[in-house]
Order: sequence, then C-alpha cells, then structure tokens
Amino acid sequence: MFQGETAITIDDKGRMAVPTAHRDLVASECGNRLVITYNPFESGSLYLYPLAAWERVRDQVNKLPKAKKVNRNLQLKLVGAATFVELDGNGRITVPASHRAAVGIEKKAVLLGMGDKFELWSEQAHHAQIRQTVSDDDLSEELLDLQL
Repeated sequence: MFQGETAITIDDKGRMAVPTAHRDLVASECGNRLVITYNPFESGSLYLYPLAAWERVRDQVNKLPKAKKVNRNLQLKLVGAATFVELDGNGRITVPASHRAAVGIEKKAVLLGMGDKFELWSEQAHHAQIRQTVSDDDLSEELLDLQL
C-alpha cells in the first residue's frame, strides 16, 4: 500500500529517486519494476503502477468496446503510452522525456502514494490541484457517507 506525498527532483537525464520509504515495497511487490503511463483524468500527472496492478488495469481497459471514442481515448492514454521502468542500483527510475513533456514535469515534481499506485505530478499542477476545495455541489451520496 503506497501512501504519502514526497517532493521529487528530476535530474537532467530524467531520473527520479523512488523515496526510500517505498523502495522495499517496490522491490518485494514489483520486482523493482513499475509501469508509467498518463493519468487520463487529470492533466499534469502520470500514473506509476506496480506490474500486477498494471496488468489488471490494462486487461480491463483493453476489454472495453473499441467502437466508443471515450474507450479508445482511455486505451490510448493508458495502454498505448505505458512504459516499463526499473529501479537502478541507486533506487532511481527514468521518466521518459515524452511523458515529462506531455504533462509539464520539469525539475520539480510531487510523488503521491495512492494505495495501489503512485501519481507523479508536475509541481505546478499539484499545487493547483491542492488549492481546489470541495464544494457542496461536489458532494455525492458516497462522499456524504465518509466520516473524515
């Protein structure tokens, strides 16, 4: 289970260090391999999945009927853009330049542990997202039942 927020620095080669608190779990649960792909729901961020979680998502997305444009768009952003990455001896992964450019990740980023995966956000997009608040109009029945 991944959780927590970590400020990340991306070096000139596009490498980022996976936080030490998560490295053992990434090693044991994923064999040091993750899958990077686009977040189809929020601009400014990428998803980083452990291999087993990724395979479940990939298979579900690929089963969607291709006749619907929204399904093809989801398949393009998730499956078509998916890239395998592996932690090096220093606990770093290389985030592909195409992915960084598409979501605006430069030197500063934020890594969020979201349970079954990570989200890697550009610093600017993360700050903008955090500044947004939930209004009464946003509250669904499911949210009203939460006891925060």
